[in-house]
Amino acid sequence: MTQQRTLSIQTWAELFLLGLIWGGSFLAIRLALNEIPFVTSVAHRVFWAAVLLWGYVFLRRLPLPRDPRVWAALFVMGLLNNVIPFSLMAWGQLYIPTGLTSVFNAGTAIFGVVVAALLLADERLTLRKTIGSLIGFAGVATAIGLDSLRNFDITSLAQLAVIGGTISYAFAGVWARLNLSGLTPQVAAAGMLTGSSLVMVPAALIIDGAPSFALSATAFGAIAYYVVFATAGAYLLYYRILAAAGSANTMIVTLLIPPVSILLGALVLNETLSPNVYVGLGLLALGLIILDGRLLARLRS
Repeated sequence: MTQQRTLSIQTWAELFLLGLIWGGSFLAIRLALNEIPFVTSVAHRVFWAAVLLWGYVFLRRLPLPRDPRVWAALFVMGLLNNVIPFSLMAWGQLYIPTGLTSVFNAGTAIFGVVVAALLLADERLTLRKTIGSLIGFAGVATAIGLDSLRNFDITSLAQLAVIGGTISYAFAGVWARLNLSGLTPQVAAAGMLTGSSLVMVPAALIIDGAPSFALSATAFGAIAYYVVFATAGAYLLYYRILAAAGSANTMIVTLLIPPVSILLGALVLNETLSPNVYVGLGLLALGLIILDGRLLARLRS
């Protein structure tokens, strides 16, 4: 049995910072979508973030993979962790509030447990994981709401698109473990974003045409935020936390993101969420606490 790592004050501060950064990304993306198409928005995000991360890699003189199979694995990782979820979530945000998008995003850990159990021999579902996953799924269903399930429309489709993005994140986690464990995190992130750019940049040119840079200061600021801070910078911070605190502790960040996103959506976009969304978030939080297991262990002791 592995020993649980404790969180230092510095790591807690870094976790809250990462939650703030990623919580703000949903607002930034929504503001950018007011002026640019969602495919172009994703292309900006992955291309410029890849440029920044490669600059970091070359400055640090980090070793690069030479096996073509590794680069192929990075390309697939780019599809699963960037192209599919970024595109689905950006499109979904055109029709649903940013806060609701972030609540569904918190379900990534729930889907991750189930996908890992299906595909990895050492990640089988225990009774605790099963209960936590079921409660988490109940939270997602509650956030969707019965009305959306009964009256299927573009809003319902947008919600399902965002959930599809979280499922893609879950598969990405398994893919990374199986195929990218030997890479430094910074090189893995840069290579992944490069693979994403090879898909999204041509897609944006074909679907949306040449990007327009006649944008407002708000749009430029939003793009800069989710490129520099919420993608390139967040990856570096995320891997720093992961190394210091472990994956179980890092999962806490998924609960820090929705409150930030909901608050920003209310303050900047005047968004309001129905009560069932908050109930769903509460169930998601309970499911994640059960999955993590440490609080239950402390109560038993």
